[in-house]
Amino acid sequence: MEELIIGGRKILPGESVSIDLPVAMLHTQTPLSMPVQIRRGRKSGPTLFISAAIHGDELNGIEVIRRLHQHKSLSRLHGTLITIPIVNVFGVIEHSRYLPDRRDLNRSFPGSVRGSLAGRLANLFMTEIVANCTHGIDIHTGAMHRSNLPQLRVNLEDPETEQLARAFGVPVIINSDLRDGSLRQAASEQGIPMLLYEAGEALRFDEIAIRAGVKGIVNVMRTLGMLPKSSYKSRSAIEPLIARSSSWVRAPESGIFRAFAALGSRVKKDDVLGVVDSPFGDNEEEVLAPSAGLVIGKTSLPLINEGDALFHIAKFQAVQEVAENVEAFTETLTDSVPDDQLLEPPII
Repeated sequence: MEELIIGGRKILPGESVSIDLPVAMLHTQTPLSMPVQIRRGRKSGPTLFISAAIHGDELNGIEVIRRLHQHKSLSRLHGTLITIPIVNVFGVIEHSRYLPDRRDLNRSFPGSVRGSLAGRLANLFMTEIVANCTHGIDIHTGAMHRSNLPQLRVNLEDPETEQLARAFGVPVIINSDLRDGSLRQAASEQGIPMLLYEAGEALRFDEIAIRAGVKGIVNVMRTLGMLPKSSYKSRSAIEPLIARSSSWVRAPESGIFRAFAALGSRVKKDDVLGVVDSPFGDNEEEVLAPSAGLVIGKTSLPLINEGDALFHIAKFQAVQEVAENVEAFTETLTDSVPDDQLLEPPII
C-alpha cells in the first residue's frame, strides 16, 4: 500500500488514528483544529474522504459520519477511509454558515497558504486531505429555514462519478455544473470523482436524511470494493432518475405563507403550491407551479418577503416514476433496517 502521511503523522495499514489538524488561533490565543479520523484497511484499495460541515450550520453530515463509524462492515475495510465531520470549525462553534470574516468556505477552494482565513483553511484541506485521496463525498443540507429532499449533485459527464451516484441510492440526481471555488470543483480539477449529498435543513437533524446518507456512503464503498457486498437484500432497490433542470418558485409578494405542496411531492403545471396572505386574511395570492416536476426543496419559514425562494422544483421526463421512487425510498428508510445499518434508536 502507498505511504499515507497526514498532519506529519504516518498512518500504517491496519491503523485507525485521530488527528487534529491545526487551523488557527482565536484572538483569545485558544488554538482551533480540524478533527480528522483515518481508518486504513490491511488490504489495498481506494482512499475515500467524507467531509461535513463545510458550512458550519449544516449538521446532518456530522451525525452521518458518527453513525458510519459504528458500521460493523468497516472491520473488513479495504483501502482507506478519511472522515472530517467538522471542516468549518469556526462556523460550527457560532452556528453559522460562514467563517468569522463572512466568507463562504465552499467558494474559497483551492485556497492559498497566504490568503484569507477561508483560503488558508481551504488550502489546508486540499493539501492534507484531497491530495491523499482517490474519491470524495461532501455532505450538505439546505440553508436556514429551507429543507432539501435527499439528492445528489454531481458532474455526470464523468462516467465513474455517474456510476457512484447511481450506487448511492437516492431517488434524485441533479446534473449540476461545478461552481467556482467549491470543493467539488477543486477536487475535480485534481481528477477526483466527487459526490455532493444534499438533504435536510440547517441546524437540524433529519432522521431520513441521516439514514439515507449512511446507507448511500456504504453503497458507494461497496461499489468501490472497499467493503464486502451486503448479504441483506433490500425489498426495493431505488433506481435514481436524473433531473433535466430545476428552478426556484419565488414569493410574488411579502406576507404570511402557507405551503400546500410537501417535500418530495409531484406537481403539475399551475398546481397551487401555497398561498401568501396578509396577517388579516384580506390579500390572499396563490403561488402556482410554473411547470410539472418534483418538489426537491422548500422553505419552512411562514414569514416571507417578496422574491424569497419558496419551492425548488426539479423537472424530469418521467415525473410520476420519480415520485413513486421517493415514496418507496422513504418507506424503506422508515421501516426496520438490519442491525449493521442502524445500531441505535433513531433521533426524534
